[in-house]
Order: sequence, then structure tokens, then C-alpha cells
Amino acid sequence: MEDKKNTSLFKGNDGTNYLFPFILVTSLFALWGFANDITNPMVAAFKNILLISNFESSLVQFAFYGGYCFMAIPAAMFIQKFNYKTGILVGLGLYAVGCLLFIPAGNAMAFWAFLLAYFVMTCGLAFLETTSNPFILSLGAEETATRRLNFSQAFNPIGSLTGMLIAKEFILARLNPATEAERIALGQSNPEALTAIRQSDLAIVSFPYLMLGLVVALFFIVFAVSKLPQITVSNTVAAAQSSTGAIFKRLIKNKLYIRAVLAQVFYVGVQIMVWTFIIQYAQNELGMSKADAQGYNMWAMGIFVASRFICTFLLKYFKPNTLLFTLATGGGIFTLGTIFIHGITGLYCLVAISACMSLMFPTIYGIALRGMGNDAKLASAGLIVAIGGGCLMPPLQGLLIDKAHWFGEALDSTRVSFALPLICFIVIAAFGRWVGQQAEIK
Repeated sequence: MEDKKNTSLFKGNDGTNYLFPFILVTSLFALWGFANDITNPMVAAFKNILLISNFESSLVQFAFYGGYCFMAIPAAMFIQKFNYKTGILVGLGLYAVGCLLFIPAGNAMAFWAFLLAYFVMTCGLAFLETTSNPFILSLGAEETATRRLNFSQAFNPIGSLTGMLIAKEFILARLNPATEAERIALGQSNPEALTAIRQSDLAIVSFPYLMLGLVVALFFIVFAVSKLPQITVSNTVAAAQSSTGAIFKRLIKNKLYIRAVLAQVFYVGVQIMVWTFIIQYAQNELGMSKADAQGYNMWAMGIFVASRFICTFLLKYFKPNTLLFTLATGGGIFTLGTIFIHGITGLYCLVAISACMSLMFPTIYGIALRGMGNDAKLASAGLIVAIGGGCLMPPLQGLLIDKAHWFGEALDSTRVSFALPLICFIVIAAFGRWVGQQAEIK
């Protein structure tokens, strides 16, 4: 039977209660969840508004998740030198600035300006995630760290659901209903009218980001006046060896950590592909409108939320790597259904994948950082850089959807493109199995 001190999620082994800072930092998980999932439907929106290809519109995700790749390591070095609270404040500041850049981007009607706004915004998110994840792990006993992070991450999809709802009701449903073909024809017959429609649509896209920027600015003020604990490393030898170079050397030699980063790349890739292209799948396979298709995205997120709380409970009884392997296998099976089953059943399979993804990010994160102490600040950066999987894979899937002629008439390019998520689940399952094998050897 576990010690009582190790069963409380919010108490350290010295008895310190971290409930208040835990609640405060956990609120940030919903905040970046909102940003992620108000953005995913914008891939389809920009495609129609600006008359660009699936590949080009997927550059939204390239810019959004590229910010994580670019800023994660500098963010980790920053908090290594300063502290968690300062890292959070820098993250919130960049996040707010990125949101406010949507206003000049909309006025300029320039796609590159929107991409820049997304990039700045996610440089802020990289600071927040690089800071918040290891901070949550440290707010209590190490024995409960993975459960604690899963609990915090359970609030991330609540923000995601809110972002999806805003995208559905306040963006997609309010955009001009003219189809791509109608806009092309209008551009040839009356360019001024098409420009007016674009201006209106881009203003609709930009307004929620303006409101989000103001909310983030409010969070900045709250954190600025709040007192957060200074987490230190009790092992003085480890503290003495905490130079950036020494930590990098230890991380590179750590096979578990390197494989966890790789698994995280593929997890984030599959998550963003599944949630980004539900809309295209529903449109191309079933002829749904973007707003109706976004409703299925919201169902997927609702399932994800429920599954996250269920899986957090199950972690009390099952090893994290065992659940990771099982759910990755289930995700692969549902992806096969998405590829090979036509119509609404295939869409249901695509929605069901979200039940299998809920556990993955925080569990891989917790496995990777277990026992790292002060090294976790820099190690977390590699796991945030791994979010770059969401930067590279969606444009590749968008390219596959565009290239329908590659597959002939017998194969639908939208369904075939989900071979990429299938590969991702295979890699994640292999990682979960390998972690279990290493535990058995020890």
C-alpha cells in the first residue's frame, strides 16, 4: 500500500501544500488549448477565403507549431537562468501580442501577416508549455507526478472545446457562404465584390483573436501579482552540474528521453492531423458544410475530455506505458476504419480516434521527465520542440489530399491521407511497448 504522503497530488514529501499554485498554473492549460483548437478550423477557412490549396492553407499549422520549434529551447534556457514565474509572464506577453497582430493582418488582407501572427502567438505558447509542464510535475511528490500532469492536462481540452465552439458559431457560421467556385467566378466578373467579401470574412476571423488577446493580457496581470513557489533541487551535486552544456550531454545519452521526444513528435502530428482534417473529411466524403463538420470536431473533443479524466483515474491501477500501448493500438484500428470504411461510419471512426489520444501527451511527457530533477527545465524543451510534429505533418497530409490524381479513381485521396496518422500510432505503440520491456529488464 502506498504511503499517504505519496497519494496526495498536491503535497510534497515535506508536507508543503501546492494546491493554489497548481490551480493557477493549470488554468494556463485551458488557455493554450483554446488557441490550438480555434486555429485548427482556420485551415479550411483560409482556403476558401483566400482561394488557396490545401497545402498552402496548412501553412497555418506550419506557422502555428513552428513557433514551438523555434522558441522551446530558448524558453528552457531562459527559465533555467531565471524561474518558472518569469517564463510564464514572458509567454503570456508574447501570446497576447500575437493575438493582437491579427487586427493589422486582417486590415492588410495578407496571408503572410496572419502566419506571422500565429508564429508570434505560439512563441508565447512555447514559453508557457515549456514552463508549465515541468512546474506541475514539481508541485508535489514525484510518485504522483504523472497523474498530476494528466489531471492538469485534462483541463486543456476544456479550453479546446471552447475554442471549437467559438470557431463554429462565431467564425465558420458567419463567413460568407459562397463556395470556392463561386468566389473564383466572382473574382473574374467583379473583383471589387470579391475583395469586399474577403475583407468581411477576415474581420470575422480576426475579432475572436482580438478578444483572446485581451483575456491573455488579464492573465498576465493575475500572474504578475501572484506569488508562486520557488522550486529548487535538493541534491546539491545535481545543482552544481546544472550548466546547460552538462544537461544537454546527459539528455543526449538518455535513450528513454530521446525515444520519448520522438514519440511525442508523432503524437502531436497525429493529433493535429486528425483534428485539422475532420472538416475536410466530412466535406469531401459527406458533402457537409464547414460549420456542420466542425460540430463533429466538437464531438471528438468532448470524447477526448471524457477519456482524459477516465485515463487519469486508470493510471492509479495500470502502468502508464501499458495504457499508452493499448490506446495507440486502438487509435490505429480506428484510423484503419477511417481509411477503409465509406461514409458516415468512416467519420465516426475518425471521431473515435480522439478517445485513444487523450492519455498520450502528458503520459509521454511524464515518462520522459521522471527522476530528472533540475534537468527537467531543459529536458522539457525537447518535448515542446516535439510539438513541431504538428508543424510538418499537416501540410504533408494537405498535399496528399490535393494530389487526388496520384491515387486514381479507386482510392479517395482524403481517406488515403490518413495513412500518415496510422504510421504515427504505430510509432507510439512501439514506444509504449519498449518502455515496458525496459522496465521488465530492470
